[in-house]
Amino acid sequence: MSMETDVLVLGGAGVDTVVHVPELPLPYADSYMIQPGIVTRAGQSGDFVALGVSALGLRTHHIDVVGADPEGDLVRAMHRDRGIPFTEVHSAAGTKRAVNLVGPDGRRLSLYDNTRSRQTDRLPEATVRALAAASRHAHVVITHPCAYALPTLRESGVTVSTDLHDWDGVNPYHEPFALAADLVFLSTTALADPEHTMRDIAARGRARIVVATAGAEGAYLLVDGDLSHVPAVAPPAPVVDSNGAGDAFASGFLLGWLEGEDPLRCARYGSIAGAHACTVPSTRADALARDALLARAAEPDAVEEGAGVHG
Repeated sequence: MSMETDVLVLGGAGVDTVVHVPELPLPYADSYMIQPGIVTRAGQSGDFVALGVSALGLRTHHIDVVGADPEGDLVRAMHRDRGIPFTEVHSAAGTKRAVNLVGPDGRRLSLYDNTRSRQTDRLPEATVRALAAASRHAHVVITHPCAYALPTLRESGVTVSTDLHDWDGVNPYHEPFALAADLVFLSTTALADPEHTMRDIAARGRARIVVATAGAEGAYLLVDGDLSHVPAVAPPAPVVDSNGAGDAFASGFLLGWLEGEDPLRCARYGSIAGAHACTVPSTRADALARDALLARAAEPDAVEEGAGVHG
């Protein structure tokens, strides 16, 4: 079968209800008057990665479980309106949803509805196998039931990436994803020793590249045992929301990786895309276009400056 897809995204389709609050953590009060209002829109981790790589010119396909509910309608409409092929698998539990509290500085607190998942949910093996056979790469979101699709992806021979988000390096739920991927993203937020966790992933799993994002401190890149620091990129506008920044980073990195760029340049692409995402209001699902990313990467302050940390 010919390659029809550059990036197959598995999982992470859902809906967020965005609530802007005066501060985080939010002190207890009987009620708050908030501005702007409460907005519900499609866009969780898999949606953002699919949107991000598609905006960067990569042929994209997304598959996940969704419900026959209003939230599912929003997810289907988002993919249809953006021209992103979407294979939906019916979920009797409904479409994933969350409430995001967003503070004035762009920080957010997500409250996920854990009732929208059933242990019996699966992505059909035959469907995953057929989609993988037509894809160059698969990005797997750590939502149930994507872990069960990992063996099928490995058998297909497609390369795999995943984002562990704010993993603490201990929770066993994340391990199947961490150890089965060729390219692993995670955040330093909950890590006591980021370097130790990165090296542990590489030592025990398949990953040749591990990337740990650290917000304003940039990112750390482990490639074949060598650890480098990648400086942060200044956002092109005021920071209004950090939601989706990690997914944008992964999208930018994947663009470079699939085009054979040096890992440091891939990380620079990711940093540029992530910085842009922080300037997009949480009420919108938007992504940086390819031409804008490449133009920003060509600017003097966006030249790769990987500084070795450890060999």
